[in-house]
Amino acid sequence: MSLFEHIEFDNHEQVTFCHDEESGLKAIIAVHDTTLGPSLGGTRLWNYASSAEALTDVLRLSRGMTYKSAMAGLPLGGGKAVIIGDAKTIKSEALFRAYGRFIETLGGKYITAEDVNIRTADIDIVAKETSHVAGTADKAGDPSPHTALGTYLGLKAAAKHRLGSDDLDGVTIAIQGLGAVGYDFAEYCAKEGAKLIVTDINEEAMQRAKEELGAQVVGLDEIYGVEADVYAPCALGATINDETLKQLKVKIIAGSANNQLATPAHDQKVKDMGILYAPDYVINAGGVIHVCSEAANFSLEETDKRVRDIYNTLDKLFARATEENRATGELADEMAREIIANAKK
Repeated sequence: MSLFEHIEFDNHEQVTFCHDEESGLKAIIAVHDTTLGPSLGGTRLWNYASSAEALTDVLRLSRGMTYKSAMAGLPLGGGKAVIIGDAKTIKSEALFRAYGRFIETLGGKYITAEDVNIRTADIDIVAKETSHVAGTADKAGDPSPHTALGTYLGLKAAAKHRLGSDDLDGVTIAIQGLGAVGYDFAEYCAKEGAKLIVTDINEEAMQRAKEELGAQVVGLDEIYGVEADVYAPCALGATINDETLKQLKVKIIAGSANNQLATPAHDQKVKDMGILYAPDYVINAGGVIHVCSEAANFSLEETDKRVRDIYNTLDKLFARATEENRATGELADEMAREIIANAKK
């Protein structure tokens, strides 16, 4: 099967395969759409089972970034990159510098930033070879705090529509993933009085949540079947699938992970179950807003305001979805495509 027949290929403008034998770099950069501006999206470092799996992920993620920037009202297109390998062993200055050189060959069509297993220090090394980066230590810095804040506020908007109030006091939230974003999100919820049930592959992170936030800790596969009001996927994608939906006992799905739905069809399946889904690329847009502040020269006040507007964006989306009896993901896709189509005109 060629790239152009790939199920996740969506008229992507450019897909670049990068290999540097000396450093061991194997990466894929996908530029989905640059109608609204240069494509911006983080780089993910993951030990994919195959290059085919990596390609599927980067195609989906880059499309999501196009829609994310459109819905957030940013002057950016959508792109994403993945580096294939084990983050515990593959990281090196040579690898990130080689990666930076590949980004430089795109001439500004793609701007990268942090994502899964990529930290600010890593981006700082990439920046030694290219200026097409965002989220460096001496500028915007780590986008995780703003991603967490936007996700928390987006959850409050969902609670308003599904639970009758945006007050999270007493609301039970099952959080999958306690990384940089997931833990900050958990803290916001705990401070408002939410009851937390958490899981993560990192035992230390779970113990910390138990001690600091009073969270109940469960196993990785147990999180889907717990009694809760909210399921918050804050790790990797595709955790909303046929198997997990059989187990979920929640009223809301709202988390920071990308590509939460295994397939587009699961959007309608979630709606049919009476669960309100906060489309991932709308609720987790705080990170891209943060790094865009570097490229668009937003002030701290403007950046914070745009992140807080995630609540209003989702509030309007949920109201329209209810009025039109539509699945929220389908409606969000349509709204994003309308924004891009109008820009092309």
